[in-house]
Amino acid sequence: MLIHKVHGAARTLAGGMVIAAASAGAAPANTPAAAADDVPMADYLGLLAQIAPAAEDGAKAYLLAFQRRCGRHMSTPDLRRAMSDGDGDPVLMAMIRASHLRDTGALAQLGSRVACERRASQ
Repeated sequence: MLIHKVHGAARTLAGGMVIAAASAGAAPANTPAAAADDVPMADYLGLLAQIAPAAEDGAKAYLLAFQRRCGRHMSTPDLRRAMSDGDGDPVLMAMIRASHLRDTGALAQLGSRVACERRASQ
């Protein structure tokens, strides 16, 4: 149930970021998605925290695991897509659930499954 709420809210968040960026006079963008891509990671995580603290915690764990496994930082647009494309990245969704349950063992295990390459949208 939590994952469905977070996933739906992530889609709404992505749309709201487009509107906020456009109304704030953000740098011109060719597409609405490009405007949403301009949101700093800290702001995106803060918005996730407003949706559900577990969403922020799970996303932070996902970002840390990505950095450790892939040797680079994940961009905000990539995290946004992992959250909202299709049903969301299954590993990210599971990390959000594990964060909600405070299951550190599951978080550690899931961290080893974070992919360095983005999966195709469904």
